[in-house]
Amino acid sequence: MTDPAISPLPEATITVHRFGLEREPVVQIDNFSGQAPDLLAKGRQADFGPAGAFYPGRRAPAQPDYLARRNNLMAEVMRRVFGFHESLRCEAASFSLVTLAEDALSPPQCIPHYDDTGAGIIAVMHYLLGPESGGTAFYRHRRTGFETVSPERERGYHAALEEDDRQFGAPSCGYYYGDSDRYEMIGEVAAAPDRMILYRGRLLHSGVIPDPGKLSDDPAQGRLTINMFLEGR
Repeated sequence: MTDPAISPLPEATITVHRFGLEREPVVQIDNFSGQAPDLLAKGRQADFGPAGAFYPGRRAPAQPDYLARRNNLMAEVMRRVFGFHESLRCEAASFSLVTLAEDALSPPQCIPHYDDTGAGIIAVMHYLLGPESGGTAFYRHRRTGFETVSPERERGYHAALEEDDRQFGAPSCGYYYGDSDRYEMIGEVAAAPDRMILYRGRLLHSGVIPDPGKLSDDPAQGRLTINMFLEGR
């Protein structure tokens, strides 16, 4: 592996998507780290364990120290796009591996979700593999029209999900993608090696799984990404 301390930093390309009617930003940074092969190798050697009730796979701790090489870029994005003026704190960082077969998913794992209602929580997805591994899609909930779930919306949103179940039955068992009676897809970002996306955790979103039959619990074969949560004000 190359030494990330001395390897040159590639020129990053920044794209700001504003999907849907609420126009919440989704920041896409290509050529983020210049270390994708090294990070992929570390992830493939990591010790994975259960990820908890909501994530459909396994996770292993990741060190976010490689972000430091992009401190200036990150600070500018956070200030100009998200309106943060104080230093960011990394709340969690992990290698993530989607592993569950579709028939093993729980009902909440079969629909789009949000990570956190707070405006100061930024979800980070750092892709290490190409588009065949699947990116991230963003959604509008049809019954409420919500594309984000804030603290003020949370109770009403969950009441509307219960109405959805009464009208449509339980969600179809499988990784969600596209349009349905419940949700409309408003945007999508494809995976690419060393592409990072950042968005507020309150956005309704779902990982894109192009071929669930190819999911693997072997990090050398599976859908391996780095996920983080940043907190700012």
